[in-house]
Amino acid sequence: MFVNGQTLVQLMEQLAPKHFAVENDKIGLQLGTLQKEITKVLIALDVTDEVVDEAIAIGAELIIAHHAIIYRPLAKLDISTPAGKLYEKLIKNDIAVYIAHTNLDVADGGINDWMADLVGIVEEGRTCLEDVHTDKLYKLVVFVPQSHHEKVLQALWNAGAGEIGNYSSCSFNIQGQGTFLPGAGTNPYIGEQGRLECVEEVRVETIVPYSVHRKAVQAMLKAHPYEEVAYDLYPMDLKGRSFGLGRSGKLGEPIKLSSLVDRVKEVFEVPMVRYVGDPERMIRKAAVLGGSGSRYIRHAMFAGADVLITGDVDYHTAHDALAAGLSIIDPGHNIEKIMKPRVADWLNKQLQERKYQTVAAASSVGTEPFRFV
Repeated sequence: MFVNGQTLVQLMEQLAPKHFAVENDKIGLQLGTLQKEITKVLIALDVTDEVVDEAIAIGAELIIAHHAIIYRPLAKLDISTPAGKLYEKLIKNDIAVYIAHTNLDVADGGINDWMADLVGIVEEGRTCLEDVHTDKLYKLVVFVPQSHHEKVLQALWNAGAGEIGNYSSCSFNIQGQGTFLPGAGTNPYIGEQGRLECVEEVRVETIVPYSVHRKAVQAMLKAHPYEEVAYDLYPMDLKGRSFGLGRSGKLGEPIKLSSLVDRVKEVFEVPMVRYVGDPERMIRKAAVLGGSGSRYIRHAMFAGADVLITGDVDYHTAHDALAAGLSIIDPGHNIEKIMKPRVADWLNKQLQERKYQTVAAASSVGTEPFRFV
């Protein structure tokens, strides 16, 4: 059995939820339709003519890319232009294009975390450079018969409910009596039609972040034995966890800037980098940001980083960083290519767990526009 395009995208959005994207970012379906069966999906950084040829060659019906192919509203679709020819080829070959951009940057286990892992930033104490989304918190209240109390609690916790700061499995439970009168057409788990029932129940209260509230409710309903479940979901004023762009944190061990430059070249597979700073300087804390990071110089300094690793740093920003004592390593924008095998592996795992035959493939086409001499 192959997965439907819409279902495949729903899986992708578990990794990179759309609400994580920065305002006005061009994400989601940009071309084609998801209302079709997908046998193969190609994961790419950019959608170029060569990438589309690769998708055609492997029989992919969908491309999931990081960089958008449509940046602004189209006034016309002129197929004599390079962009128009690209859209025409995609349409004629029935290949849809879905974009996961800043939402994949922001996500836990997304591009910025992958960069931090490769550079050697430890997970403990790792923070974002700029918050872009704060999870709203909800209070979930549900009434459960004592026989299923532990089962429902475990289902909620497994779905991500009950987390407060560094504490997990948080809940409040009150025993009491519930009453109900099953009407005509019901099939009650306890009792019978037309007779008032009084049952020993537990009122369960727990915290649920917005990002998992649907999953938590569905898990609770599945674990609950009642035909009609009594539950409430209340919005709270308390702020939940923040998610953002970039990462900063301590390195596993101090390293010279020159040695970190060599590490960056190796782990991101780039032939050369530009860097700013004394090559003998010891680097203890680093910051990373996928894509263009010139405007995050102050964010990195505020985070206490000794170096910022990012792409597309301009001349004047480099001077500002040098004067402020912040080192920079610029391996280019294309290092975001690390998302291709990682997204493909993640999707394949999800598909296999659900018994789908659909396969996700990482694009082997290089889309670095620069040549190095």
